[in-house]
Amino acid sequence: MQSSKATAGTLKRRRLAAFIYLVTGGALLGLSTNLAKLAGEVALSPLAFLFWSISGAAVILLVVAALRGNLPPVTGRTLEYYLVSAFVGVAGSNLIFFSAIPHIGAGFVALVITLPPLLTYVGALVLKLERFQVLRAAGVISALAGAITLAAHKLSTPDADYVWICLALAGPVLLAIGNLYRTLRWPAGVSGDALAPGMLVAAVALLVCVSLLPGFSLGIPEGQRLALALIGIQSVVFAGQFLLLFLLQKTGGPVLLSLLGSVGAVVGVPVAILLQGEVAPEGLLPAILLIGAGIALLNIGKVKPQAKIDPP
Repeated sequence: MQSSKATAGTLKRRRLAAFIYLVTGGALLGLSTNLAKLAGEVALSPLAFLFWSISGAAVILLVVAALRGNLPPVTGRTLEYYLVSAFVGVAGSNLIFFSAIPHIGAGFVALVITLPPLLTYVGALVLKLERFQVLRAAGVISALAGAITLAAHKLSTPDADYVWICLALAGPVLLAIGNLYRTLRWPAGVSGDALAPGMLVAAVALLVCVSLLPGFSLGIPEGQRLALALIGIQSVVFAGQFLLLFLLQKTGGPVLLSLLGSVGAVVGVPVAILLQGEVAPEGLLPAILLIGAGIALLNIGKVKPQAKIDPP
């Protein structure tokens, strides 16, 4: 009896922790898209803003890891993990999103990031990371319906930039792949707070490679104190966001993790409207209600991933 009560208490704390990670991490994600728009307004290129912000976040997390005696391990397995995770979950996806913001707005990009749940859930079912459960499937469908509602309105506007809208929609595919990959390939015995800085360091290396291509630069506009301030704020936001990502990955699994974008939209869209003067997307209220319902259903229907593939 005492054992079953202890187990129930542990599961309850685990769910509460996962919920806190989800809400906090999603809020930081929503803030991040708005900071990227501000960066564009001070002539800071998407690549430069992403590179310097990720570099700052990597330094922050490395210092924290060093103080805790938990630096990222360097082995063949972890190097693969850092590089692949960095490409799909940090460098590739964020470069797409940050580049798209000046063309389609921070609000819409924040909404696009709500799309990974369905892709992640289907992939998790195929890979047997999840067992099918009606409530969780309904939650994913509800969140996706909210995102589709807003995307459909955006595509129907006369001045819709179809090229950037389509490019932005490629970002969620990378995020979904990252959600599944990090669970499947999580190095045994390595904690999330050690993996997060390793992934960010790998992302910095990838972005340096991108900067070597024609037309790309890591330069910061001279005399722009606001640009430096934005990089500093984004560095802190990224440090918190990616650390929480790994903590949520471990406690909640890939499907719950994929809802970070949905929470980010609930935060990011109002900020874009109220503080940055963007026009409220049509269908915003029903979309937010659908996304909120999806988050609730996914939490209610939470099932534990199979033990053999659950991150350590």
